[in-house]
Amino acid sequence: MGKWAMKKLKVWMIGMILTAGLMMSTVVRAEEERDGTRPETMTSRLSSVEIREGQTVDYLIGPEDVLEIVVWKNTELSKVVTVRPDGRISLPLIGDVEAAGVTANALRESIKGRLKAFQKVPAVSVIVQQVNSYNIYMLGEVDRPGRYMLRSRITLLQALSLAGGFTQLASRNNILILRKGDREKQEKILKFGFMDFIIKEDTRKNILLKRGDTVIVP
Repeated sequence: MGKWAMKKLKVWMIGMILTAGLMMSTVVRAEEERDGTRPETMTSRLSSVEIREGQTVDYLIGPEDVLEIVVWKNTELSKVVTVRPDGRISLPLIGDVEAAGVTANALRESIKGRLKAFQKVPAVSVIVQQVNSYNIYMLGEVDRPGRYMLRSRITLLQALSLAGGFTQLASRNNILILRKGDREKQEKILKFGFMDFIIKEDTRKNILLKRGDTVIVP
């Protein structure tokens, strides 16, 4: 069998898998409608993996993340706090501290530096208890569009799988990813061709999604 024939066979097999996935998601949706379960609830179940296993030192804290701040031998300063929408947390004595966009280690050093005015070499630790800020949005011709709260990093193909795959009307080769730039007001557009990806077998184009990405399947 020639190389082109093999690729056509692979595309046909992918199409069959996606069709089967769509049928399965239809059954799941029917079950949800029967028992009152919402897609967001099911998504939370699928992605509620314990984060401590996959957590890395370079994780950047975001709004709605839950942090445990422990100051050694000082229960009054030790708090469990939620990062506010403006990216800050509030602590006794030192007030507001910028938490979003920095690592737990960087936040620890920031708190430690500000506490030095009140204590000698304070011992501080910062623990990310819950990751609530890693959200992506799936829009357009997917079976279950909406907001997805994730607990670990995910690729575009994995996100499409979570959203139940394509509908029959999806333009699979014209997928767009809207991503915030370095400044909140700036936004860039990434393009992804699903069929091109399958045929060319270029795994480097399987985009790793970031916090706040919006995936649009026209």
